[in-house]
Amino acid sequence: MLSFFGRILGKTKTAEKTDPMKKFLIVGLGNIGPKYENTRHNIGFKILDELAREKDLTFETQKLGDVASFRFKGRTFILLKPSTYMNLSGKAVNYWMQKEKISLENLLVVTDDLNLPFGTLRLKTKGSDGGHNGLKDIQSQLNTTKYNRFRFGISDEFSKGNQVNYVLGEWDEHEESKLPERLKKSAELIQSFGTAGVSNTMNTFNGK
Repeated sequence: MLSFFGRILGKTKTAEKTDPMKKFLIVGLGNIGPKYENTRHNIGFKILDELAREKDLTFETQKLGDVASFRFKGRTFILLKPSTYMNLSGKAVNYWMQKEKISLENLLVVTDDLNLPFGTLRLKTKGSDGGHNGLKDIQSQLNTTKYNRFRFGISDEFSKGNQVNYVLGEWDEHEESKLPERLKKSAELIQSFGTAGVSNTMNTFNGK
């Protein structure tokens, strides 16, 4: 009798481990290569790097991106840094969603946002691409604007006609000094998204 219940419990644990509703794909947007490593446009990569550092993870180069994963409070988080360059981010997102059988509600895209003050965090469940090429391609590939995105404010402190140079420019000294705390808070937001849910996470972190 005990062995029978032992088998049942074993099956239950296995089912929990592979439950697709407890698996999340976290995509940080950025451009590959040292030229872009410390630029504002690469904040998605930087936030995932911080989370990987905290969890002592190493990214592995796989199809269409660098990937790492960890378990936290019964959830599996798959971190993806697409290697397709920003304009083709959707190709990597779509591939890994299919490969890992990730539902749309368990996708979170991490990106920079010119319309938010530096360091401001904002989680949304839908929205336009706002002129962001990475989001534009994801929207095209998924054929919907209703997917979760975590926007990190990089502000719009640039002169007219200098937007591209600003976005692809490196953080200034003031921003660099504030980044460690903001990155830590961003890592907390991502884990909250998977464990506390999107609504609770928005209430806790948005605008903070």
